[in-house]
Amino acid sequence: MENNWVKIYTTTQPVQAQIVLGLLQENGIVAIELNKRDSSYTVFGNIDIYCMPEQESEARQILDNNNLHVL
Repeated sequence: MENNWVKIYTTTQPVQAQIVLGLLQENGIVAIELNKRDSSYTVFGNIDIYCMPEQESEARQILDNNNLHVL
């Protein structure tokens, strides 16, 4: 079975990514973080948060209810 993850949030701040990830997971959303930041020059690149397609609407609602910018 193939998993088609959906990107629902992006940031350049590692702490913000952890907050979003934790919030989603606390609410039962299966979410993962993909860190695309450069390891040498950490000012370049984004950190993306992905969820399963069937939970996308719920995840976006949770982020919106917590005043977090949604893609």
